[in-house]
Amino acid sequence: MILMVASRGMTGRQKAANMLVFLGPEKSAQIFKHMNEEEIEQLTLEIANLRQVSTDKMDEIYREFFEMCLASQFIGQGGIEYAKEVLERAYGEEKTIEIISRISASLQVRPFDFTRKTEPTQLLNFIQSEHPQTIALVLAYLEPEKAAEILSSLPPERQADVAKRIAIMDTTSPEVIKEVEKVLERKLSSVAPQEMSEAGGVKSVVEIINRVDRSTEKTIMATLEVQDPELAEEIKKLMFVFEDIVIIDDRSVQRVLREVETQDLALALKGASNDVAQKIYSNMSTRAGDMLREDIEFMGPVRLRDVEEAQQRIVNIIRRLEESNEIIVARGGGDEIIV
Repeated sequence: MILMVASRGMTGRQKAANMLVFLGPEKSAQIFKHMNEEEIEQLTLEIANLRQVSTDKMDEIYREFFEMCLASQFIGQGGIEYAKEVLERAYGEEKTIEIISRISASLQVRPFDFTRKTEPTQLLNFIQSEHPQTIALVLAYLEPEKAAEILSSLPPERQADVAKRIAIMDTTSPEVIKEVEKVLERKLSSVAPQEMSEAGGVKSVVEIINRVDRSTEKTIMATLEVQDPELAEEIKKLMFVFEDIVIIDDRSVQRVLREVETQDLALALKGASNDVAQKIYSNMSTRAGDMLREDIEFMGPVRLRDVEEAQQRIVNIIRRLEESNEIIVARGGGDEIIV
């Protein structure tokens, strides 16, 4: 739900409460489904304490709600700049500034929203020469896929440094974000919102590392294990790498193998440890295992990059099956109990 902005003697919560009463119980109940318990509690209390509102005031609240919903829809379709362009055609520049200001305060538009339409390679050109902390700040606010592509393209010696900075990042002051945005604004000739919000953290960097190529992943983790073993261990507990196949239960391994191409499996085992190979073979029929060994034997020498890419494709399958709850991967160094 869009939280309305306080103005003219009414708080945003009071406006929202009036709007819910105006919409009626059925529609209000549907809106409540998308809110947390605290928000529902606060709005219910406001509704209980509502006083009579004039028709003119109610019309004003309704118009504000409609305008904010419209702006929110446009932002979702094409970002803040697209919303400004469309709204200016409908309401003019002055009214658009007012609407965007209200919705920015209520929706907490993320910093660097203007980068949504910027290609990763183009964005990389603008930030790769910046300080690692600046790069980490920008990547922390990007979509994980785009951030992963940029992180993979950084020099190997900078990848782990940037990843570490994202992991230990907490809230960032509006002044710092504003300054970094200004630099990118000048380079990209765009306008970005300047809202303070939380980004970074271990989960954020794990989402990014999970999407980088296998070589980048290994470089980052190897460096972090030396620089900050505790952080490296915390990251490991939240992510899955090819060698972790040994911790998956046999039934799940069998489910994974049904999805894996034979060529990928043969390539992946070329660079696998004995424990991983044994885990795979023990979940195959004798005939299938013999055929796989023959494929590997006749394959001859292969590039390490091809092996790592095959392993990464298998890891992606595992992550997809885990996300869809088709398999369970125990995490946390054995502390997680599976029954």
